[in-house]
Parts: sequence; C-alpha cells; structure tokens
Amino acid sequence: MCAPARVLLWLQLCALTRATYKLWVPDTYFDTASNWNQNRTPCAGDAVQFPADKMVSVLVRDSYAISDMLLPLDGEFVLASGAAFGAAGVGSDPACSSGEKGAPLLFRNPDRFSWLDPRLWSSEAQESGLFSVDAERVPCSHDDVLFPRDASFRVALGPDPSPVHVRSVSAVGQTFTRDEDLAGFLASREGRLRFHGPGALRVGSQACTDASGCVCGSAETLPWICASLLQPLGGRCPQATCHDPILPQGHCCGLCGAIVSLTHDPTFNLERYRARLLALFLKQPQYQGLQVAVSKVLREARTEIQVVLLETRPEAGAARLGHALLQDAQAQGGVLGILSATLRHSGRPGTGGSALDHDGPGAWLAGGLAVLVLLALLGTALLLLHRSGRLRWRRLEEAEPAASAGLPMGFRNPLFDVMVFKQQPQPSVQQLGSAQKADIDTSFSYFVNPLFAGEAEAEA
Repeated sequence: MCAPARVLLWLQLCALTRATYKLWVPDTYFDTASNWNQNRTPCAGDAVQFPADKMVSVLVRDSYAISDMLLPLDGEFVLASGAAFGAAGVGSDPACSSGEKGAPLLFRNPDRFSWLDPRLWSSEAQESGLFSVDAERVPCSHDDVLFPRDASFRVALGPDPSPVHVRSVSAVGQTFTRDEDLAGFLASREGRLRFHGPGALRVGSQACTDASGCVCGSAETLPWICASLLQPLGGRCPQATCHDPILPQGHCCGLCGAIVSLTHDPTFNLERYRARLLALFLKQPQYQGLQVAVSKVLREARTEIQVVLLETRPEAGAARLGHALLQDAQAQGGVLGILSATLRHSGRPGTGGSALDHDGPGAWLAGGLAVLVLLALLGTALLLLHRSGRLRWRRLEEAEPAASAGLPMGFRNPLFDVMVFKQQPQPSVQQLGSAQKADIDTSFSYFVNPLFAGEAEAEA
C-alpha cells in the first residue's frame, strides 16, 4: 500500500474512533438460543414453529435436520454460506432435552425489541469506571446508528409518534444520511421486514462539534424509554439500598451516590474533564467502588454539566469524591473553564452500619433507652451519697422554721404558693438606738401579693 493510501486509511480510522455511535445488539438469527422459547436451538428431529401473523427476516448460519416447520405468512430466510435444512425423524437426537413431549419449538415474538429500550444498544467501548444515564444509552440526536452488516433483525420504532432524530443509520450494507433515502428504504419490503411500529425515524442531524458537549435530545422520549426499561420489573424501579436516593436528569430510577452540577464558560472541554476524573480521582483505591457519568444536560433553559457518581457497593465514597470535585473546581476552575459547582448526594445505606446513622423508630428507641440508663445511674449515685452521709435533705416542714428565723410572720398563699408577709408595726427611728438603726437598714425585704393586699392590711 502506498504512503498516501496508508495516511487516508489512518485518517478514516481516527474519524471512526472519535465518532459517537450506537450499535444495535439483538438479532433474529435461527442460531441464537434466546430466540426460542426453550432457550436452545433446534435439535435433530425437532418440530419448529414461527408466529404466523408476524413479519420476520431470519438468518440461518448452520445446518439443521428437523421433522416439521411451520413458517410465518410473511417473512424470509437468509441462508449463509454452508447453511442448509434437512429432514429427520421425530426425536432423532435422544440427548436433546425438549419440553413437553411432541410440542414444537417456538420462535419467540420478533416484535418484542424496541428502539427505546436502553438494554438493546451498545456504544463505543468505554473505559472502566464510566457509564451513561438511561436517556443517553439509546441513540441521541447527534449519534450514528449501526446495525450489523448482513444481519437479520427487527426493531419496533416505539409507540411515540414523535420522530426519533439521529445523524445517520447504517443497515443492510447501506448508510442513510438523508430523510428521502431512509423513507424509501423503510417503505420497501426489506425495510418493513426490519422496522415496524407507529414511530417515525429521521436522519440528517449534525454531529456534535461543541467541545463542551451536546445535549442528547431524548428528554421527550424519556417516559417511553423508562417504560421499556422497567417492563421486566412490572414498571417499578428497584428499591434503592440507601436513604434519599438521587435522581439524575435523564435517568429512570433513583441512585445511591452523588451529583455534581457544573456551570461553565466556552473554554470547558467535556472529554478533557472526563479524562481528568479518570486519571486523578477514579484511579485512586478509595474510589474503586464508583462509576461516573459526565454529560451536558438542559436545566431551566440553560445548559450545565452533570457529573453522576454511582456507588456500586455500599458507602463507596460518592459524597467524599463529590466534595473533592468541588475543591478541585474551586482551585482549578479558571483553567478548566468551570464557573460554579454544586453537590447533592444520597443518604447512608439502608442496611448495616451504626444505629446512629439511621432515622426511624430504631434510632428513637436507642436514644430513649440511653436517656433512661443515664437517669437510672444518676438516681443510684444520689442514693449512695445520701446513705453515706455526704448528701442530706430535709422535709419542707423542717426547713421552713430555720429558713424564716428572724423574719416577720406570714402565711402561704394557696393560689400562687408564694409567701405574703404581714407588715408589723415598727417603732420610730427616734426611739431606737444606733445598733437598732443598723438592723433596720439591713432588714429583710419582702413583697406584698397585690391580689390579697387588702386582707393583709385588715389583719394588721
């Protein structure tokens, strides 16, 4: 190969590795065990049956000897090189484990695969520690969509009539970048065998050229994405293993971890920041139980960078890493193009750990028992001090005379439990000596209850 050709090939490979694409995973192969109701391919002498009312394209890559076959009313079989069918008597293979005796092996419903199911797509190989929120696991508006070449598949475009926009679609050896070409293919028999449903598919979107990233554009279809994802679970999210789980934008269920939201200027580079997270933080031993998703999202009519820290095991340190990212944004924000950063994180794990780390009746019971124990210890200590003579107390009747010695006689107000003293007649100052004058100057001051002041004066 000449030098210019090698350079051109190298440039093409580099462009391919930088491209953002989504690859369709399921197929309708005759040789795929999961396509049959018994999770196995047909044995010699099996009877096989396809849904009569379903359109399907089936690729056959091996040779099979069967006793009977019921074909669909509309479909096609594509035989790869070396593939063939032969006839065999019923039960020719005694080692084959079949279901009900004499029951045919059923090909599963080919219409069960939905475009909006995140489990059915694969993106370019990601480094360890990275993941994507659910909305970004299906093709985004700037993605290239790839179906395996010369493969048989069937895709339901979903119940949402709103069109799905992508950059391009590659299928059956063709790449469609214009709506006119794609519409012609979808209307053909070859296209109808592979794509069905009320949804619409559009191509021609621009590739993402913004260094700070692009919004996926799947917000409108997120309810349908979540419905497809959670269908095997009865439409309900699995219970989180932590208190107060967080819900990232574009995700279907709450997670245990943290979310760091970044506002940025035009110099921010999303790929460079993702590489920084992997190299400086996720490689550290204390963060080995974390996975990170970094993407641009639209929130309240403005874009921001969403950094999701997912804990794959309890107490993996998402909150600790979140605080570290806040400090990193404060220290290096001018270099990275970060203007501000905020942090939200989930609570403690719902199981395990100290009782002081949990809310609920258990924590209240533990606190109440601790208070009772402290009160019991305090009462025991006071009783021991009293018995040893170090602490003495007297009854109120015994204490009152000593306390009121030398004071004017009075009576207790039964309503307010305060002492109202009777005013005693006092001699004039001229009749007293100097010592008695000093006693008057230092005499006890009392107060008169205003409600019973009349009675006190009358008794005086």
